[in-house]
Order: sequence, then structure tokens, then C-alpha cells
Amino acid sequence: MILIISQNNEITTVEVIKELIAMGKKFLRIHEDEIFEIKVQEKRILLQSSRNRFFLDEIKSVWYRRGRLVFKRLKYNHASINLNMSETQHWLEDYVRKTLESKRHINKESNSDVNKLIVLDKAKEIGFDVPEYFLAENTHDVKIGDTIIKTINGNVMLDELKKNSGGFMYTSVVEEHEEGDFFITFFQEKIEKDFEIRTFYLNGKCWSMAIFSQNDEQTKVDFRKYNNVKPNRNVPYSLPPDIEEKIQLLMQFLDLNSGSLDFIKKGEKYYFLESNPIGQFTGMSNTCNYSLEQKIAEYL
Repeated sequence: MILIISQNNEITTVEVIKELIAMGKKFLRIHEDEIFEIKVQEKRILLQSSRNRFFLDEIKSVWYRRGRLVFKRLKYNHASINLNMSETQHWLEDYVRKTLESKRHINKESNSDVNKLIVLDKAKEIGFDVPEYFLAENTHDVKIGDTIIKTINGNVMLDELKKNSGGFMYTSVVEEHEEGDFFITFFQEKIEKDFEIRTFYLNGKCWSMAIFSQNDEQTKVDFRKYNNVKPNRNVPYSLPPDIEEKIQLLMQFLDLNSGSLDFIKKGEKYYFLESNPIGQFTGMSNTCNYSLEQKIAEYL
């Protein structure tokens, strides 16, 4: 049986499940709001929530999409006993997670978050062209108009910035110097791109799409500022073999067998920007007719 770990209403998960159903493959989808108890029946480990129950040895492959596996923790009144039992429960949970991750899988919960700074350092070491980047607590060394600011962590969603209203942090150009110091911030050289490239990687293979976002003021700095009235033109694209070989080296270093990677093309150069193990790819799959959901279902 295939185990899928995901979030409620995650659209890519739904599309892959449609493929699994068409293939007649047995699967179980669990969500991050499910709380599992670890139990034992007839010497077999059983995971049970209010919605699902399955034996650990029933699972033959795992797709970690998003969210996390959550366990119920028992608490004891005596502090010393509570500390000991907390450690015991930790090792049971650790055994379950690592056993699942040792099976045939696509990505793992344990490394679903990558450190952008380490990824960029490694990408340079592998030989990718990477726009110059630095950390700073002020704008003294920032070239106004030629530098962009990005988050150190991935795609940042800010919930409840205002009542019933959240926000998304986009890449933006630094237009003026700021007075005083601020928290350590990630700055990067702005490249006047020809176009952007989104690549989906799965087990050594790459599928790419060119995104012509530079001609639209709304999307030229960050294509995620989608123009729904006049969408960017997106077309299938083939990266040079040496770039795909570097992608494989980077993903092997990160211990990832699937993920999305972003590049920008300028002249003859391909600038690596970032990788995201749990990025969206359904749009690219549909636009380029890549059937990526089917390929995931086939692997599982």
C-alpha cells in the first residue's frame, strides 16, 4: 500500500491520487491535522487516528508531499516518569518515521525544508552560475536599483497580518537606502533576465518550462505576482545536458529525489536561484503536457 503524507485540500495531491485510482493502486492519504497513536497488535506496529489505521509493515512506498506525521503524546503526573516516557515515545516515533523513510519513497519529511544559504553555497561549488548574494544588517553595501531582497527561508506566508487577512512575501528591488540597522537580511544581485525557467526533478530526470515574465511590469521581478488578466507566456523548455547534470549533483547532495528548481536565463548563462522540495508543479505539468502526476503515481 502507498502512504501519502499531505495537507488538506492540497491540489497536487488530488491530481496524483486520480492517477493512482486509474492505475488501480491501493493508497492511504493522511493529513497533518490527524493525530496518530502508536499501538501494537500481534507483534505488528499499528498507527491509528480517528480517520485511519494501518500497520507499518503494510506500507510499501511513501510520497511525502507536505505537512507532517503527528503523534499523540501521553503525559504522566510524576515529572521523572514523564521525562522517561517522553523519551521512550520519542524513540518509538523516530522508529516509525525512519522505517517509513527507508521504504521506496518520493521525498522525506525529515529533509523537506532546505537551507537556502547552504543550497546556494553548494550550487556555486558544483559550478552553477549564481547571482552574487550577501547577508547584511543595513543597506550600506547595497547598490540601489541593482539589488533584490529575498527571504532567507522559503516561500513565506504571513497569516493574520490583519484580521482575516494574510500576506505573501515577494522578491523586490531595493529602491532606496534604509536608515539604521535591521535584522540580518538576504540581498542578491539583480539580473536583467531574458526569461525564467522552472524545472521539476524526479529521480534523475528533469522537465522544464520557460516563463516569459520579463515583459510584464507586474511579474518581471517575481513571476509569482501572477497577472490573471494577461498571463505570462509559458512554453516547454530543454536545459543543456551539463545544467541537468549539475541539478542531479545538487539534488543528490540534498538527499532529494524530487523537487522544483528555479533559474533565470541571461544570454548564454543559466543562473541558479533556488530549489524547493515541495514546490507546485501542476501548472507546469498542464501547460507543457508533461503528465508529471502520472509519473509520480507510476513510481509509487
